[in-house]
Amino acid sequence: MRFSRPFILMLTVIAVTASACSSARSAAPVLLPVNAEPSAIYDMHGTLITTLREENRSSVPLERIPSVLQDAVVAIEDARFWEHKGVDPRAVARAASSNAASGEVSQGGSTITQQYVKLAILTPEQTLGRKLEEASLALALERNYSKELILELYLNTIYLGNGAYGVQAASQSYFGIPVEQLRVDQAAMLAGIIQAPSRNNPRTDPDSALKRRNLVLKRMRDQQYITTTQYEAAVAAPVELVELQAQTEQAAYPAPHFVDAVKDWLLNESDALGKTPGARREALLRGGLSITTTIDLNLQNQAETSIAEVLPGQGVDPKIPDAALVSIEPSTGFVRAMVGGYNYFGTHSYRQSNLAMGSGRQTGSTFKPIVMATALDAGVSPSKQFASPGSARFNIPGGVWSVKGGAGLGSGTMRDCAVVSSNTCFANVIQDPAVGPEKANEMAKKLGIVSTKLVATPAMVLGPNNTTVEDMADVYATFANAGVRVPPTLVTKITGPDGSVIYQHAHSQSKAIEPAVAAQVSTALQGVITGGTGTSANIGREAAGKTGSAQNNTDAWFCGYVPQLATAVWVGFAEPRANKSGQRSLVSMTSPNTRITVFGGTYPARIWASFMKGALADTPELPLIAPVPPEVTTTTVAAPNAAVLAPVPANSYVEVPDLEGMSLSAAKSALEKLGLSSESVTVFSATEAAGSVTAQSPRPGSKLRAGSSVWVESIAPPTTTTTTTTTIPVASTTTVAGGGKPSSPSTTRVSPRD
Repeated sequence: MRFSRPFILMLTVIAVTASACSSARSAAPVLLPVNAEPSAIYDMHGTLITTLREENRSSVPLERIPSVLQDAVVAIEDARFWEHKGVDPRAVARAASSNAASGEVSQGGSTITQQYVKLAILTPEQTLGRKLEEASLALALERNYSKELILELYLNTIYLGNGAYGVQAASQSYFGIPVEQLRVDQAAMLAGIIQAPSRNNPRTDPDSALKRRNLVLKRMRDQQYITTTQYEAAVAAPVELVELQAQTEQAAYPAPHFVDAVKDWLLNESDALGKTPGARREALLRGGLSITTTIDLNLQNQAETSIAEVLPGQGVDPKIPDAALVSIEPSTGFVRAMVGGYNYFGTHSYRQSNLAMGSGRQTGSTFKPIVMATALDAGVSPSKQFASPGSARFNIPGGVWSVKGGAGLGSGTMRDCAVVSSNTCFANVIQDPAVGPEKANEMAKKLGIVSTKLVATPAMVLGPNNTTVEDMADVYATFANAGVRVPPTLVTKITGPDGSVIYQHAHSQSKAIEPAVAAQVSTALQGVITGGTGTSANIGREAAGKTGSAQNNTDAWFCGYVPQLATAVWVGFAEPRANKSGQRSLVSMTSPNTRITVFGGTYPARIWASFMKGALADTPELPLIAPVPPEVTTTTVAAPNAAVLAPVPANSYVEVPDLEGMSLSAAKSALEKLGLSSESVTVFSATEAAGSVTAQSPRPGSKLRAGSSVWVESIAPPTTTTTTTTTIPVASTTTVAGGGKPSSPSTTRVSPRD
């Protein structure tokens, strides 16, 4: 028999571990410090946000944990727990075979003992050395302690979602009863959560949780822990959860979802507080740390106020949807505001689920600028014309893709199509030979979509993939930062109780796209606000942004930026609802579910505008596209000139004139007379005279130093190049609807629908 390489590798791990068991270390318990101090979290200005206490955990002895729960956990997590000695070669072999067949890690082989070692002692990375140490410690643990004690420690340590650590806290949180009173179906539900507390959470994803519960029950029946009669009764039992209660000793504090994100980063993503989960938890909850974060509580308050003003009655009025917002400083990556939902300290079922992060939601047309950047980066001319019919059908792998929504253009450049959010146009863009879904997928990662996995198909241009609000803010911050991505940052500094610096943030960045590409995207997205689908986002200064609406209006977005701040806003109903047939699905933001039909240009754009006006009230206006410094044409070293050290005279700054409507040559001449240079961009229009200026950056009235450049957009001469769409009739089709409201070709202002 021939074994795959992963299969041989995993068996080698077990063999080496078994041979080394005589020298394996004994596993000492994790000791808690005697003089524990709470840690404090501060905003960027040094204002105290909250202090951190022990999490919701209540340890109970194994005698109080019913056998039905013990059996459920063993059945689904480690069927041979009572037989092996800490490592189960059969489980490892089975997992390795499955992983080799699937080409990825789709199944794990860790025993309950190994899982406990990983939770309490070791780091979570998946390396050969790490797996060897995990196996060695598991063997040592079982030599020194009883199976019963190991199971007790495990059941009191595991995280089961909604802030509950251990089975006692989880039983109270979900069912409102002590662990001793759990029924078979309830025990199976808790056991099913262990594998993935977010995905299998019955409060936030009841369908996944129910499927997982029933799988646990099947395993219990197959392993003869319950009878067929018990199995059938438990499978038929409805999922009944108690209302989520606020912890009585928990006082409300600002930016709670952001604080949760900070805690998650420190406990699970960073080793700033220690190499093991246990060490990190001890340091965070009992180490007396001072943690300085990037949040600005002034901007946080503005974000929450803006959402409340646009969406009054959240949690009371069933027709008012949820909202999330993330605002990032582009040059630093510092997260300045994060709203993950409403009433974190209330009692509604998803109060502590961070809607700004997690698994994300469909982005709709806010994904189109990513495809535009992909095309420009690949060398596609910004003046190239793409067909934009009212509807189109495309022959793609797997069938025919039907797309609706051409916004009445007929044809247009990428900028034209972005302004009115033409679906059919961008369907043609992504299928351009120079572009394609794979390149768009890679570009999305470079720009900042890193929390979710995208499916690379032509349809991705219309935003069917789930993406987090934080990632979308990151993408648009990269556009704002001239194509340079700075990863989102939550924490800048951590000091110990003695004042010693434990962690200091180090700036990092990467170039995602060329500045010229970012400038082209910004020019297009500026038009979305000044005369496209996002006019409700006009804030009275140069800004760029894009609307987005998912199919059936289940999600609506507005993402936009100025040079100093990039903000993404999502609006939608967080929880699915049952339809007339009893099936649960995402809620369409149309009548009668909402008072208006919600598109990206409605609630999201209004929230964005309200927030940005308040956040930028004391911030100077900057040109959307940074002026290009004069090009140095010689390497000759000039003679010393003392004048360069003198104060810059007031008259060295000039006011940018209004160039719109001028011919391109006249505009350049006007700039030259003022000591300014020009950078020109040409676009196509079927209705405006060739050579006339249609837009500029910086806007008229801005102050620039003499010698700076002004971006000038003008109409290109007519071209005979066209892009055609071939219709191939096929019986079965997939329809993707949405996009901007159609308008006549001679109109540049459209309804804020996308």
